[in-house]
Amino acid sequence: MSAPLLHIDALCMRFGGLLAVDNVAFTLQEGEIFAIIGPNGAGKTTVFNCISGFYRPSSGRIDLEGQSIAGLGSHTVATHGLVRTFQNVRLFKNMTALENLLVAQHRHLRTSLLAGLFKTRAYQKSEQDAIDTAMQWLDYMGLREFANRAAGNLAYGHQRRLEIARCMITRPRLLMLDEPAAGLNPQEKLDLQGLIQRLRQEHKVTVLLIEHDMSLVMGVSERILVMEHGKPIALGTPEAIRNDERVIKAYLGDE
Repeated sequence: MSAPLLHIDALCMRFGGLLAVDNVAFTLQEGEIFAIIGPNGAGKTTVFNCISGFYRPSSGRIDLEGQSIAGLGSHTVATHGLVRTFQNVRLFKNMTALENLLVAQHRHLRTSLLAGLFKTRAYQKSEQDAIDTAMQWLDYMGLREFANRAAGNLAYGHQRRLEIARCMITRPRLLMLDEPAAGLNPQEKLDLQGLIQRLRQEHKVTVLLIEHDMSLVMGVSERILVMEHGKPIALGTPEAIRNDERVIKAYLGDE
């Protein structure tokens, strides 16, 4: 088997006297769809925040393609090809859908301050390329008709898709989705499952997600890590996790 895209080992996160994440370890292979599940307060989002650079872990390793990213800021982590969504949609609500996708491309624009001031031919071409790419992603997400509508005025399900598009337009290697099905209706959840699978197949992106909706998790994931009280309690295929006594106990309790 090739070296993992993401390698997490002995990850711990303390907040004062509280050990929120305790010795979490897993690997993520390129092209895999991997889920982290667990009851509320299990430490899932804290793990996400450590990986994506929003928290500096207290100890442990976080390697992306063999390079340590533990403790790097979120902007630096993003330049390594790791991007994320949030449980609460974080779009620029007063900007249009198109503008949200243009802002996300700033790292890939090959322009300078002088080129922008003088509107050089190279600047105009770069600007048009960014618009074309943004419109392609709006098409992909079924949002073209909302290109010039303020993101905050879009239906909630459309905001979710726009947030994923904003991540994908940065050309990530690893896409992290924090409860992407939250607030969606049953049809939108089915559509989301298909979208995640299409992104992996058509854009070669690896997906790591946190999710409470078990039908989505079981339908889209190849492996699942289960956490409880900050600790990993099970890791395996959806079938193995579904029948694991420790997982059943964590979710349903003892008789």
